[in-house]
Amino acid sequence: MTERCTGGLHEVCVGVTDLDRALADFAAYGCHPDLDGSLDAESAQRLYGVNSAVRSIRLAHQNADHGLVRLMQWEQPLNAGLGLTEDLRCVGSRWGVRVTSSVLNIVNHVERALASGTELNLIHPVLAVIGEVSGERSARPFRDPIVGVREMVLLQREYRQVFFERFGYESPAYGQIDHSSLLRSSQHTHFGLMVASDDPHIFDFYEQALGLQRMHEETVPYENATGSRRIFGLRPGEGFHMVDFDDPASGKALKDRRSGKLKCVRFAADADIEDRRSHSRAGSLGYSLYCWRTFELEAMHQRVTQAGATAVSDILEDEFKRRSFTFLAPDGYHWMLSEAPRIEAPR
Repeated sequence: MTERCTGGLHEVCVGVTDLDRALADFAAYGCHPDLDGSLDAESAQRLYGVNSAVRSIRLAHQNADHGLVRLMQWEQPLNAGLGLTEDLRCVGSRWGVRVTSSVLNIVNHVERALASGTELNLIHPVLAVIGEVSGERSARPFRDPIVGVREMVLLQREYRQVFFERFGYESPAYGQIDHSSLLRSSQHTHFGLMVASDDPHIFDFYEQALGLQRMHEETVPYENATGSRRIFGLRPGEGFHMVDFDDPASGKALKDRRSGKLKCVRFAADADIEDRRSHSRAGSLGYSLYCWRTFELEAMHQRVTQAGATAVSDILEDEFKRRSFTFLAPDGYHWMLSEAPRIEAPR
């Protein structure tokens, strides 16, 4: 299929109230300004469905072509976004994940920030041993190697980020750490979203319409959800279903895995969970829109429309003069597709 997304998830769009402050915040992770542009209110209404002028700055990270950040300062934001929460739990939840060489290095800065009165929430690093989440095997302490990650969550009013540190394995194409950055972090390696539904096909759109690779799928019961209990705010006895959609060129071996995946978390339809999708769409503050790229923009525009997407905009120029369109996927999430430069050969 040629009419599909290319590469990993390209950008997360982050609504911010202060561009200069946001630039300084993301510089600590190795991000730096790349593109700068704006749209007037009429143009933003046509592309994003938001009647507000916007100025955007795209942040690069080393030479990464995915996992990037687009800061968006709206003249009149729709709402305050998902805000400062205790965990990632809500329908509409979006979050970005980075690999770091030291989660404790980040915790040190978080604790100093808390001591100075900064508003943020921290979920301290927890160990997730590979294989134990799915119940495949259990590592014996002091007998077997511990292969897994320690992951932590940093929640701020406009940012929702997860950081993980690897133990006992390497995956060289899954996030490139900028060791010169203050917090020694990579670009975003993957992004998440959360729904509540009993429909096992609710995420099929990402594979069938966008052409992403359904790489991993599992049901995680409460007893196996070690780190996820706190991170997803699980109630006792509550589990979830999870599907990973990868860059179409990603391989299954650790050396062939590419970062830039989409991780979809599905709770049961009757779960006690708030629906806040209206606060995680373009025009909102915080993590509010994900963007993929494609070489076949017109074909993808037709494809997503036929596959059940709604509120599909025309193909228009975004703030950076790139041909793009936005839409609501069948699960209710707001998305953007942009045209990839033809000089980049498909992988």
